[in-house]
Amino acid sequence: MPTIAVQTANGEVDQNDKTIDRMNSPPQRTRHIVGSNNVDSCPICCERPGFPLVPPLNFAMVAPGVYRSGHPNRQNFSFLRKLGLRTIMYFAMEDYPPEMQHFIQHEGLEVFHYKMEGNKEPFIELNPEDITDALTKLLDEKNHPVLIHCLKGKHRIGCLVGCLRKIQRWSMTSIFDEYRKFADTKVLADQEFIETFDHEQVHYDPKYQPEWL
Repeated sequence: MPTIAVQTANGEVDQNDKTIDRMNSPPQRTRHIVGSNNVDSCPICCERPGFPLVPPLNFAMVAPGVYRSGHPNRQNFSFLRKLGLRTIMYFAMEDYPPEMQHFIQHEGLEVFHYKMEGNKEPFIELNPEDITDALTKLLDEKNHPVLIHCLKGKHRIGCLVGCLRKIQRWSMTSIFDEYRKFADTKVLADQEFIETFDHEQVHYDPKYQPEWL
């Protein structure tokens, strides 16, 4: 089994002798490679034998086929490839840098980019319609495996996951406990957004809903 490393908040890599949890390693799908039939021929996407697999900042499994994280970078590409991703959902105002754009094209991934800022009292808050649309896509197994991420994997993704947990009928205590594991000290504005979000407005096709819903 490959080793796994941990990317810290300052970008350093801590190499630990841990194996990847089998739950985090779904079967690989056939990728649509643009301009090359060999991953090793690409200087950006190349595999590096003997190097640890480095997950993005704040990486975690939300549910089978759904992963969350901060913004991936070049050293995370080999790890992401092991997930067999089909879709990425990106929550930030910024466009992807060239290396991330290249990786997406190289892997043939579909990207849903929601240009949103985080909740900032008292004038800026997430758009509930964007979250509703994102959840509709998230609850469609045709988009799985999927990575959802913002810049640090804390607040915007924390709100999205918190709203998903309401659909899963988690208690608010459990939802906020999970949120705080990733969000550090920022709580109030996001907590209010999750609490008031109308999850009944999220309409999804039962034919393609995940088994864990």
